[in-house]
Amino acid sequence: MINKITTAITETLSQIKDGSTIMIGGFGTAGQPAELIDGLIELGVKDLVIINNNAGNGDYGLAKLLKTGAVRKIICSFPRQSDSWVFDELYHAGKIELELVPQGNLACRIQAAGMGLGAVFTPTGFGTLLAEGKETRHIDGKDYVLEYPIKADFALIKAQQGDRWGNLVYRKSARNFGPIMAMAADITIAQVSEVVKLGALDPEHIITPGIFVQHVVAVGTSQGQGA
Repeated sequence: MINKITTAITETLSQIKDGSTIMIGGFGTAGQPAELIDGLIELGVKDLVIINNNAGNGDYGLAKLLKTGAVRKIICSFPRQSDSWVFDELYHAGKIELELVPQGNLACRIQAAGMGLGAVFTPTGFGTLLAEGKETRHIDGKDYVLEYPIKADFALIKAQQGDRWGNLVYRKSARNFGPIMAMAADITIAQVSEVVKLGALDPEHIITPGIFVQHVVAVGTSQGQGA
């Protein structure tokens, strides 16, 4: 019987080793898997490459992970906002690398990895510093930059509900990068607020099919994981 549900965060995250590349869902704190991030901090791995839309908020979640010094490089589209002081301090001190990727390109490159594409041409970034050293092409009257897929060893994401097969639904804007990150990682670990019985999720409402999810970590109080 397939059952991907667990409450053992530390044991599930123990697959992650030093030097891993990890996608972390979230748009700011919306959809950020805070409990999984705390577990990652407790695990004590280092030299990580993190892929996220932002570079942390305040001292919470991803910013808390950055503060430990465990992250060697971050790939994101929006590294600076009013409460990104942890990243700012690390970057100006030369303690973290940054690969800046426009938000649309970030999503597109992650999608490309999930879809098995070799690369994509995008107009975003053409003629800017972000296009330096990259192949460009003029197609149908427009200029494009060649961008390669972004993939990861692990994806840590957050969903509202999940079943024992790993099917997921999300809560409103917390959906953001979770679905495409689940497709672009070798191993996806999803924290959910509620575990439901198999068959309880409307197939038309399932956003991430269980084939893309290896572990469902229950962090909420509601668990109805019967068959």
